[in-house]
Amino acid sequence: MKFNNVYVEKEIINSVNTNNILDRIKYNKIIICEKYSEVFNPKNQNFRIQKKNPSLILAQKKKKIVFKTPSEFTIGFEQNYYFSHMLNCVYDCKYCFLQGMFNSANYLIFVNYEDFFNEISKTIKKNHNKKICFFSGYDCDSLALENITNFASNFINFFKNYNNAFLEIRTKSINIKQLINIKPIKNVIVAYSINPQKIIKEFEQKTPNFDSRLNSLKKIQDNGWNIGLRFDPIFITEKNKKDYFKFLEKIFTNLKCSLIHSITIGKFRMSEKFLKKIIKIRPEDTLTFNYLMKNTNKEREIIQLFYMQVQKYIDKKKIFFN
Repeated sequence: MKFNNVYVEKEIINSVNTNNILDRIKYNKIIICEKYSEVFNPKNQNFRIQKKNPSLILAQKKKKIVFKTPSEFTIGFEQNYYFSHMLNCVYDCKYCFLQGMFNSANYLIFVNYEDFFNEISKTIKKNHNKKICFFSGYDCDSLALENITNFASNFINFFKNYNNAFLEIRTKSINIKQLINIKPIKNVIVAYSINPQKIIKEFEQKTPNFDSRLNSLKKIQDNGWNIGLRFDPIFITEKNKKDYFKFLEKIFTNLKCSLIHSITIGKFRMSEKFLKKIIKIRPEDTLTFNYLMKNTNKEREIIQLFYMQVQKYIDKKKIFFN
């Protein structure tokens, strides 16, 4: 991957991880800055324009690193947390909340992994009698830039020291070479956000297609990793429900159902603040977003029907609504 500009915070210019990342990419120019906020998210930036040619920013994450998830967000653990080693995504999904959260589409990578490890360790110790899960991939795709960040390799190596703490690596990426070369551990779950190909084509621009994701899932599972399926967001309607049922059949025919860790189902949701901002920069999709935000009894019935269909393949104890 090549970038025109790479911005690097002055404080981390000599860090090992910074230099490793710079060695793995091509770029025209390095620009030193005092704080990443100088170039990430100023009010005068336009997400859609920047998305065409994003820059890379290398920085350190300060202040709070680990956050509690919303109470309803779970895959069966007593305590749930999330963290973000990166902000923004290489993909361009229409429904992505990041374009409502940020003005900037630049890729911001936090290189101070050791600080992440320290904060995660403290959280684990506070919950030493509980099974807990940490989610990555909330503010980015966990694997899409693995060739640059070595995120998964580093964090898997860290989590193998903690039996009571799980790591979910959420992704749409087929960039799984590193995972295949790592010995699997029981407390890491590789979870794929996945939809039928028609939905991917309509809503998930620049992402791998359905068959590619399913093939990657199969390879990962065959290699010994725990896998998760994230039907979230789901766009099932009366018109396309048969497509979704065929989609489920193909998935569960190719995967070992008994070895799937968990499944989540979630409808499209968006805060009003983010939605207004997205409609402003994507006015051509206004009708689509307004339709998706409706919460009708018919929609709930169809999602419930989808849930019943999933139960034909998977124990309902492994299925969660988010």
